[in-house]
Amino acid sequence: MRFYGFAVAVGVITLGACAGGEKKPTDTTHVAVDTSTSSASTSSTTATTPGGTTSGSVAPAPITGKVHEVKMYGDAKGYRFEPANFTVKEGDGAKFVVVGGGPHNVAFDAATVAADVKTQLDSNMGTDKLGELSSALKTNPGESVTISFGKIKPGQYPFHCTPHLALGMKGVITVQ
Repeated sequence: MRFYGFAVAVGVITLGACAGGEKKPTDTTHVAVDTSTSSASTSSTTATTPGGTTSGSVAPAPITGKVHEVKMYGDAKGYRFEPANFTVKEGDGAKFVVVGGGPHNVAFDAATVAADVKTQLDSNMGTDKLGELSSALKTNPGESVTISFGKIKPGQYPFHCTPHLALGMKGVITVQ
């Protein structure tokens, strides 16, 4: 009986640690004044996210079209997105909703996203993230992640759930 109590306590502590988040530093501008020549110079510093990636200076593009709902499951049938593969138009959005079996997130493999799209897609994922191209973990049924595909060029964008990738929780979004 003691073992079960210990296992439950460890599980609760682990989920609590996974659910925590950090605030990202903001971009700052420094002004240095050289008193010997009475001139001023400006330098800009780029902020980094907790995952060590650079935050872009691209503004998130709004959703101007349809919002496609994708359910995130973890149950007797396995871990999956429904639908796993779907098509959106540039300007549409995708809302990923936890149904069960969390924690879940939505992440894109940076190696599969074209360099000229990466910064915009990352910005379109919002500010509640684990790192570059990766949303925060959502644990409870009804929690969601919404991603805009505004200003995203046509192509295929493979995505996955980081904690359940090894269990096959992945899909492909095709942008037309």
